[in-house]
Amino acid sequence: MRDTMIKIENVTYEYTTVEDKEFAALKNVNLEIKKGEFLVILGHNGSGKSTLAKLMNALLLPTRGNVYVNGLNTTDADKIWDIRQTAGMVFQNPDNQLVATIVEEDVAFGPENQGIEPKEIRRRVDEALDIVEMRQYKKHAPHLLSGGQKQRIAIAGILAMNPDCIVLDEPTAMLDPSGRKEVMNTIQKLNKDEKKTIVHITHYMDEAVNADRIVVMEEGQIVLEGTPKQVFSQVEKLKELGLDVPQVTELAYELRKEGINLPVDILTVEELVGLLCQ
Repeated sequence: MRDTMIKIENVTYEYTTVEDKEFAALKNVNLEIKKGEFLVILGHNGSGKSTLAKLMNALLLPTRGNVYVNGLNTTDADKIWDIRQTAGMVFQNPDNQLVATIVEEDVAFGPENQGIEPKEIRRRVDEALDIVEMRQYKKHAPHLLSGGQKQRIAIAGILAMNPDCIVLDEPTAMLDPSGRKEVMNTIQKLNKDEKKTIVHITHYMDEAVNADRIVVMEEGQIVLEGTPKQVFSQVEKLKELGLDVPQVTELAYELRKEGINLPVDILTVEELVGLLCQ
């Protein structure tokens, strides 16, 4: 497991409904995420993707099976702090993650609770704000920032705790297109430049195009897995699952139905234009 950041082995997660019935949100899931990988998890509401995310840093514990984070079993109560330092979590609503009235104080909150010395906290805060390109706002009040800026501050707060992996549960769902672009640029920078393992849960297909690998979930199970080209080339299968594909992939799909000879795995406008102009 030396090169593995997260390993999920035969995991089932059940909870009790209001009718006192057991419901399996996840069913015998197996997944291995490599260190430095950019993994995207897709699936419609209720498919189990958010439950899976919470298992990755021990916010939930499996009913059956095991979850390992950098070799540590999440069921080991003595290792919970280490696990949550290794795999940081960013949620959908940035307002729910901001705890202070000044940006730099908010980013410092995590390392302060880790018992880091003040000089090191100041260094980490500045470094984290530099990475998300928000250092000029360090003295600002978070509530005066845009949605995208708030989410970048939330990410900076996780970065200040120096995790090796960041799990993002639909971090752009409540943002406008501009805010989404800000956050996605930050996520890609963390993966490519800072070498962070990224697990990104989203329902925006275009956010998955630059991933190393995509996992598609349905009814608590993984039903598709592969590179973006491998997954999005299966347009009919994704439609059966109630999911879209990137707009340019959809356009190419419709053009193929009209008799135009195009590959099944087009993901970018540049690819499509280049092929049509040949």
